[in-house]
Amino acid sequence: MKKLFFLFLSSSMIFASCKKDKGCTVAAPTTSATAAETAYLQTYLTANAVSAVSTHGMFYNITNPGSGTSPNLCSSISVNYTGLFINGTSDGSQFDATTGTPVSLSLSQLIEGWQLILPLLKTGGTVVLYIPPSLGYGSQARPGLPANSYLKFTITLVSVG
Repeated sequence: MKKLFFLFLSSSMIFASCKKDKGCTVAAPTTSATAAETAYLQTYLTANAVSAVSTHGMFYNITNPGSGTSPNLCSSISVNYTGLFINGTSDGSQFDATTGTPVSLSLSQLIEGWQLILPLLKTGGTVVLYIPPSLGYGSQARPGLPANSYLKFTITLVSVG
């Protein structure tokens, strides 16, 4: 059920599409978080003594770079993941996760935070993402996701197709 929920949300957040006949033509995301969003995440990271790299106002920590193939925005990927809300200076409740079996998705159809960072991994790699609303699901509430949610994902890239 959670996988279907996540797939529904990710498919509703299509930012680009691939043209199969002439190669990958998906443009990289250009959105950046606001200064207030970045400060919110920085406060969380500081409170939890987390060291992370910043890009576009989001933060990430590659815990295992993996080996082999890296995805591009037109890749189909299989991942295992856990998604948590960030509440102030602590982790909030889990809102979604895979349950043993990886889920297959098109990277171009996922939230911009994933699109920006997953190409840095190789097969088998793991990353922890700290995503502000502007690079996540935005300012509109969705079932199970309040508007302007700050999110923490732990993602393992299982395969790239």
